[in-house]
Amino acid sequence: MRPAEGVYHRLNPTTKLVIAFAAALIAFGVRGWSGPVGVLGVVGVTAAVAGIGRGMRPFVLATLPLIASILIVNTFLYPDAHDVLFRVGPLAATGTGLAAALQASLRVVAFALSVAVFSLTTPTDDLLVDLEHRGLGRRGVFVIGAAIRTIPRMAERAGEIVESQRARALDTEGSLLRRVRGLVPLAGPLILGALSDVEERTMALEARAFSAPGRRTTLRPIPDTAGQRAVRWLVALGSLALLAATAGGVITPP
Repeated sequence: MRPAEGVYHRLNPTTKLVIAFAAALIAFGVRGWSGPVGVLGVVGVTAAVAGIGRGMRPFVLATLPLIASILIVNTFLYPDAHDVLFRVGPLAATGTGLAAALQASLRVVAFALSVAVFSLTTPTDDLLVDLEHRGLGRRGVFVIGAAIRTIPRMAERAGEIVESQRARALDTEGSLLRRVRGLVPLAGPLILGALSDVEERTMALEARAFSAPGRRTTLRPIPDTAGQRAVRWLVALGSLALLAATAGGVITPP
């Protein structure tokens, strides 16, 4: 569990979850440049206040393959675009396609960074406890917790398997061909381990009366305030109103 290191860290998990959802909705729902650029500005300020700038790098790196595909496809294959910038063989790069690609890339980065801020400032246990305290069913809490923990657990297990294979003299470094060969002995234990985890987790949940009727009592309620509740409603309603205004043409963003 991460310690509460600042004001944003100490906010209620649901408050940060609503802010993250609102940022994602605005980034993808507001047309033009203002949506993603505005979200990036807010996320940047929040990250600076929370002191998590360095921790956001992996989230940005994870978007690079998607951004590369967006730039290539839109720049060269954007439909009905005729403002040609340059040609690469039979393909023509257009200004309209490039602008659309840059906007889409900014939306992806804004979404990734809003998720990064939420993830880096919110311990998973606190989020699940708060959601359960608010009445979310145990199955919903379990699904959310499992989804959040799956990728970090798989990455951790993959690292353990790689280290074990290296200890057995398996070469997993060097040329691309050697790395590809190293994936075969990695995939088998990774998949079998994941299946074993599912079985063990199922047995552990049943041993703790997961299927028992009735609502469980939360022993560690997460602090919440009237001010934060007001902020949540303001952010949620404000983002929905902004989306409705742009969709209806009341606001025409640049």
